[in-house]
Amino acid sequence: MMFTGIIQALGRVAAVTEQAGDLRLQIEAPGIEAARMQLGDSVAVSGVCLTVAALAPGGFVADVSRETLDLTTIAAWRQGQRVNLEAALRAGDALGGHQVSGHVDGLAQLVDSHGDARSQRLRWRAAPGLMRFIATKGSVALDGVSLTVNAVSAQEFTVNLIPHTLQVTTLGQLAVGAQVNLEIDPIARYTARLLESAADGAH
Repeated sequence: MMFTGIIQALGRVAAVTEQAGDLRLQIEAPGIEAARMQLGDSVAVSGVCLTVAALAPGGFVADVSRETLDLTTIAAWRQGQRVNLEAALRAGDALGGHQVSGHVDGLAQLVDSHGDARSQRLRWRAAPGLMRFIATKGSVALDGVSLTVNAVSAQEFTVNLIPHTLQVTTLGQLAVGAQVNLEIDPIARYTARLLESAADGAH
């Protein structure tokens, strides 16, 4: 499945149920067509690709494995939490944002947020193993939102949120210290792997 990081709707966590060590979520998904939330369909929920396991009024139910709980912010989600929603791409859909898989690589923590004209400039910190894949003017997905990286340092990177993004996603509501789901650009990941393989072959 593939997503673009262009958020289609804001949803809400309607229920969180523990089941034998993992979780079952009920997601209210207004603004997502019912035809895109049928059994077996994929929906990115704040950047995490979840499979529709059951239908619910105005939304769907999804199971979350322990692996996903360990890598994402979902373990901290509670009833009422707002989430970013994007249904998986289908043939003929417009391609915006960048290629997003919904397979979260890790977490990023918000370390600073301040106004920049009509936009908001956000500075994030991520683990060194992920920072190596983040480049100035490259792309990242934060809680499922496709964003362009403005600047990069050893442990941090910054992005700008335009007024539209502030309005239609959850990112503008975050306080300093909040964590989000981070997915690096898959092109960066594959490029790094090719370079590593080439270096290994040269030895």
